[in-house]
Amino acid sequence: MKQQSDLMKKKCLPCKVGASPLKGESLEAYLSQLKPGWNVIEDHHLEREYTFSDFAKALTYVNKIGAVAEQEGHHPDLHLSYGKVKVEIWTHKINGLTESDFILAAKCDAFIDQDS
Repeated sequence: MKQQSDLMKKKCLPCKVGASPLKGESLEAYLSQLKPGWNVIEDHHLEREYTFSDFAKALTYVNKIGAVAEQEGHHPDLHLSYGKVKVEIWTHKINGLTESDFILAAKCDAFIDQDS
């Protein structure tokens, strides 16, 4: 998927003061670059739930996402339970979505291809 790899190559950038969150067609254009499973919730945040065969695999996934979040300086909300991880991403500074949120979402998907 060429477009997704384009997001994967990018780095999350800090949001500028006064920036406006993405809305409408802009959100849809970015969402179309992600793998299926991601949803835009109320034009506010991205959400996806991943399933795993056990708690240990889900925890390993959370730790991988945590490492990427630190590298990118952009931190999702992660909800861990037995065999499930729910990821919620948005830019807290503007209480909405930016390109960086979609970049991080694409990077979250990369680990699923490797060893889920």
